[in-house]
Amino acid sequence: MAAIGGSIQAMWVGGRRFPVAADAEAQRVIGGWENEVQANGDASARIIKTRKPLMLEGVALQIDDDRGDQEYLQDKAAESEFFTIAIEYASGAIYQARATIVGELKASSQNATMPVSFSGPGQLTKQ
Repeated sequence: MAAIGGSIQAMWVGGRRFPVAADAEAQRVIGGWENEVQANGDASARIIKTRKPLMLEGVALQIDDDRGDQEYLQDKAAESEFFTIAIEYASGAIYQARATIVGELKASSQNATMPVSFSGPGQLTKQ
């Protein structure tokens, strides 16, 4: 079976569904361990394992002023707890996690979209 890329279908933020711009390129980091190898003086080496959070960067969500989407996302960013997010890819795969919004929230008046980034503990898991 071939790998499938393409448009992100939709994203759910705290249970609210957002369409995603079809031409958007979002980056996904599942989360978990990042490894580094450090050399010892006797030519042996150590593995340094660092826990890394999950990350979704630059997801271009549609922003509908009638629904108050930007205000909703700003309110979610203000929360002090992680909330559920889910993202559905062109392949039909859905990944879910607990996360929060990171970075600035700037809506585009021209495109009615806003790039939103998320990060959280643990891993994005395929449903």
